[in-house]
Amino acid sequence: MKQIYLDHAATTPVDKEVFMAMRPYFDQDYGNPSEPHWWGQEARKAIDEAREKVANFLGAKTQEIIFTSCATESINLAHKGLIEAIRETQDAKRKSSAPHIITSSVEHKAVLETCRHLEKMGMAQVTYLPVDKDGLVKVEDVEKSIKPETVLVSIMYVNNEVGTIEPIREIGETISQINKLRMENGELKIYFHTDATQAIQYLDCQVAKLGVDLLSLSGHKFYAPKGVGALYFKKGTPMVRQQDGGGQEYRLRAGTENVPYIVGLGKAIEGVRSQGSGVRGQVEKLKDKLIKGILKIPKVKLVGDSKKNAPHIATFLVDGVEGEAMLLLLSEKGIAASSGSACTSGLLEPSHVLTAMGYRPEQAHGSLRFSLGQGTNDEEIDCVIKVLPEIIQRLRKMAPKL
Repeated sequence: MKQIYLDHAATTPVDKEVFMAMRPYFDQDYGNPSEPHWWGQEARKAIDEAREKVANFLGAKTQEIIFTSCATESINLAHKGLIEAIRETQDAKRKSSAPHIITSSVEHKAVLETCRHLEKMGMAQVTYLPVDKDGLVKVEDVEKSIKPETVLVSIMYVNNEVGTIEPIREIGETISQINKLRMENGELKIYFHTDATQAIQYLDCQVAKLGVDLLSLSGHKFYAPKGVGALYFKKGTPMVRQQDGGGQEYRLRAGTENVPYIVGLGKAIEGVRSQGSGVRGQVEKLKDKLIKGILKIPKVKLVGDSKKNAPHIATFLVDGVEGEAMLLLLSEKGIAASSGSACTSGLLEPSHVLTAMGYRPEQAHGSLRFSLGQGTNDEEIDCVIKVLPEIIQRLRKMAPKL
């Protein structure tokens, strides 16, 4: 049976060149990078080279890149580290009111749960912005929500469940203008974070263009291994480390570095940088073909605006069918897809992203996400278009008549 993997937004396979670049650091150049001997310095050199590749991709300085275990850890460090640092430096008058965070209602759980933790601990107050029917945050809503205590705005670049591309540049420009006035008046600066995990493979992630102070990413979304990520933090951004111990990662993330995986991340992001727009165009063309074929099925709706969304994600709502049931039958045919995000699949609650976009819980339960990758081809898309109508028809016949 042919295997068709269309769940690249959940994870990607490790690229062969990435794996080969990592391999020597398991059993040959295996030194601890904190040691001064040859083995240690070879490992240190490899980390420095990987850091430079990530920095070049983002248009950042090497000292502004911190390696972590994943985007979730990067987000925790960005949010908790910033809020702790600001609380430590606030004067007595400002401490009477907790620092304020603005985020959206469709963020990844890593952002939402971190914000809720800070709220629960009394360390921050949080505003969760609504989105429109396409999942977009309005720039004016961000601006209206800013108050004197606002110190952090955190809006994802690309939504992992539906592929919405948020107006990060416009938000960044707005925050920059507000910060100019705040600095003149001696007020707290607003820092801007974006979770760019789903954007790295296909969108411009130059931090200066985006206007961000903090950016998180995870390697396994673009053909590096699971277990490695990075955080960009702009020079001058206050930060308290969340993992205590040694002085690794500019004293912001203690612990012996995961050298092979860091090397893999560097190699993978170098590959993204060198591929140009060709892969994006190919993936987008196949996504359009998939959408056109699936929308021929009665009572199936595409979520969001396909022309404005990320090129690799297409999410559908199938009336009268449970998403989990579709996944099981697709899997029997050798096809991997998703229903909601990988971090929430398995839960009985409807997708918080879809409900925030205005869909009813029963609609959200019928969601089906296909996410394409650089190895996806026409034959695979043809197979899905052929198989899916049969699966949906079968499940609708089995559904209880109300």
